[in-house]
Amino acid sequence: MAEHHRLVILGAGTAGLVAYKEATRHTDDILLIDPGPLGTTCARVGCMPSKVLLQIAKEFHTGQRLARRKLTRNVPPKPDSAAVMQHVRRLRDNFASGSINLVENLGERYLKGRSHFVSPDTLEIDNRQINADAIIVATGTRPAVPEPWQALGERLITSDTIFELESLPKRMAVVGLGAIGTELGQALAWLGVEVHAFGRDNRLTGLEDELVNQAAFEALGQSMTLHTGHDVEVEAADSGVLLNFGEQRFEFDALLAAVGRRPDIEDLNLDALGLPLQNSGLPDIDPQRLRAGDTPVYFAGDVNGLRPLMHEASDEGRIAVYHALHPGADCLQRRTSLGIVFTEPQIAQVGMTFGELPDDALIGETDFSQQGRAIILDQASGVLRVYADATGQLIGAQMAIPGAEHIAHELAWLIQQNVDVETALQLPYYHPVLEEGLRSALQGIRRQLNADRRHPDLPLCGEEDDPLAGAVAPAETRG
Repeated sequence: MAEHHRLVILGAGTAGLVAYKEATRHTDDILLIDPGPLGTTCARVGCMPSKVLLQIAKEFHTGQRLARRKLTRNVPPKPDSAAVMQHVRRLRDNFASGSINLVENLGERYLKGRSHFVSPDTLEIDNRQINADAIIVATGTRPAVPEPWQALGERLITSDTIFELESLPKRMAVVGLGAIGTELGQALAWLGVEVHAFGRDNRLTGLEDELVNQAAFEALGQSMTLHTGHDVEVEAADSGVLLNFGEQRFEFDALLAAVGRRPDIEDLNLDALGLPLQNSGLPDIDPQRLRAGDTPVYFAGDVNGLRPLMHEASDEGRIAVYHALHPGADCLQRRTSLGIVFTEPQIAQVGMTFGELPDDALIGETDFSQQGRAIILDQASGVLRVYADATGQLIGAQMAIPGAEHIAHELAWLIQQNVDVETALQLPYYHPVLEEGLRSALQGIRRQLNADRRHPDLPLCGEEDDPLAGAVAPAETRG
């Protein structure tokens, strides 16, 4: 006879752990199942170790930049790749330890193993059947690797294995120009690796705004060689990896596969849900409630492919629990979408994408090659493009600029609070800061609105205090 629980969560990554914590506010009858290794994707093989590697690489790159500007008397230091990778692993293990300790302290509420569905409300693990009122699948993803590439053996590297390298190769092929490929490719190049990065098209990290993509492409092309326009064919060689790209043929010591990730669902037997499955192997999932059809099964985090980012996985853990324990509840509003790539310049997308813009959208633009603070930082390159609707309401942005991690957050907050351009320009801007570039883009949008301005970019004490209330400004003061 199957044992019963109110809620079962499959996966102890970000979405699963947040779901567990949220569920404890409502019930103690929760079972968390994970086969290991423990530690979230972000902390163990994703955002945290990659940013450690990037930071070390950037520090070496800064030293080289100082030398090129003839601002130092000493030769800049060269990286010790073995020491670098050891440092990355040390910090990585520290980041991952928190979630590992949390799971290991759950006692009987944590079950180690790999389970599969036998029906929409029943799982089996080690010949043990577990029935639940609701089941949340939060099993995450794993690197997508084309079958022929498996023959490369240890010369094939993924984002799940790169941080285990004892030292770095001399020549590396990076296949894939998404966030993983561009971040790791640039970091490796700054650490002295000869990097060639390959993509089917010339879009970096999914950028749809061609002006922003062009700026990013030119900037990243200064640290690694970019190749676009063809599929790659690879084969093992005695001394490394042979790669064919169109009419060109290259040889490398290793290949980093960065062509995406796929849902880790291979052993779940999702056929038992009784729902049609897509090419991805997943059923149709309600993007608001994260529920699969009319089953008691919910998919949260990277596994569902909706918004595969750590902060979105956290939100989806909460959303899945909310609806799993309250199936009839109203849906929850998602936060403004926000994605950041930590290259130099940093790349970010906020809110509505370029392809989603209405035909009458207004666009404000700032060239950061002329931006004062960017010049001081010796990072004077890139473009910021801010989008508003025809009324001046902020709706999105794409950028490849220094400090994009901060400006993207500021824009996401403005968009989520339904702030328009006029209101945003009344907010304070210090000098000299990168945010002045944001102000310039906002001013570019305002100039397209043809609105009469009665006062400077300062909030009014109150309309009764405005001597021009109700008056129309002279033509020469408009714009």
